[in-house]
Parts: sequence; C-alpha cells; structure tokens
Amino acid sequence: MPIYEFCCASCGRDFETLVMNSKESVTCPHCNSKEVKRQLSCFAVQDAGGGIGTAGACAPKGGFS
Repeated sequence: MPIYEFCCASCGRDFETLVMNSKESVTCPHCNSKEVKRQLSCFAVQDAGGGIGTAGACAPKGGFS
C-alpha cells in the first residue's frame, strides 16, 4: 500500500497519505480541500558507511524548473 506525498492548492501545505487505489479521492487533512496535487517523492538510501540520505535531487518547494 503506497504512501504518496501531496501539496494542497488551497492552503499550500504538504502532507502524506495512504492511497489504496488510483480512483480514491484525496483531501487535505488541514483544510479538507480536494484541490491537491501529487508530488514527486524522493526515496531514502543507505550508503556503505551506514548513513541514510536521499537518492537523486528532490524538487525544491516550487517544483522543478
């Protein structure tokens, strides 16, 4: 069951939620708006030294340019 990251167009807050299927309606937990956009997620990796970081470049707050 995937957890997706979203950004609310109404209040501008980011949040994560569990989405069971692609037809499921997602609403913002902060303002209950349905105007949400799924964000590109970064994934964590563990290096040989045991440190944890993100793989690749995450989008800045405004997205990729």
